[in-house]
Amino acid sequence: MLSVVERIAAELEIAKGQVQAAVALLDGGATVPFIARYRKDATGSMDDNQLRVLEERLSYIRELDDRRETILKSIVEQGKLTDELNIALRSAKTKTRLEDLYLPYKPKRRNKAQIAIEAGLEPLADSLLNNPELEPQVEAQAYIGTEGGVPDARAALDGARSILMERFSENAELLEKLRIEVREHGRLCVSLASEDKRQEGEKFADYFDYSERLNRIPSHRMLAVLRGRNEDVLRASIKVGEDESENLPTAKSVHPCEGIVQQHFNYKHLGRLGDDWLKNVFVWTWSVKLEIGRAACRERVEGKG
Repeated sequence: MLSVVERIAAELEIAKGQVQAAVALLDGGATVPFIARYRKDATGSMDDNQLRVLEERLSYIRELDDRRETILKSIVEQGKLTDELNIALRSAKTKTRLEDLYLPYKPKRRNKAQIAIEAGLEPLADSLLNNPELEPQVEAQAYIGTEGGVPDARAALDGARSILMERFSENAELLEKLRIEVREHGRLCVSLASEDKRQEGEKFADYFDYSERLNRIPSHRMLAVLRGRNEDVLRASIKVGEDESENLPTAKSVHPCEGIVQQHFNYKHLGRLGDDWLKNVFVWTWSVKLEIGRAACRERVEGKG
């Protein structure tokens, strides 16, 4: 694994010695303007813009590496660190990728999926996922009973759905595929949050009715939108699966992100007994469980998109 200095030197396409000198000066308390003006001899005449980018990347990579070690320690303590996972974590180049890999191992509050697992519904979820020929209502009957606290077939199937949704939403490879789709094809749609915010939010007037492809938005515009949203002046959302005229997909069409979730798990609706139930699980996974848009915005601002 490359050192911080080596990674920055490769990213900025400058000499390792220049990075070492700049990092030493920054760590010693020198500011970017001071280094750019008075320490050109040490940094090889790096200008203000180069130094600011270097400073930002230095901070980001150090935070990334600190978080990486914390995550590795947590997974080791759980006794769940495999060689494959160790390699994936150590090669993760963004905070988002790192957190995606950590999701299945991250301590979490007791949620619907955990309650369903405790009620003994995981075998039901596995069987319905692995064999769409099964009739969900029939299979669910075997899990009804007071011991697991499952009152009827509907509750059993709801629990199985929660288990699969949680599992799908913690799949790092799937999350990466969805982020690529959102980054490349999503549109950022922004509007005024409410009329009573119009006057106090005048500085954000350019974004009161604004829409642009996510992959074409400069970082300064993205930052302005995020500031406006944080100040409750703007309302922002990312739309995927709509054409340039903003027409919604037809009722029978599959949302592209739903399609990606289905393809990732090699699922096709073939009219089998369990297909309608499984399709519903995939739809809910995208529309209810996953929050890809927010991460895509963050990556755009960080320059990773």
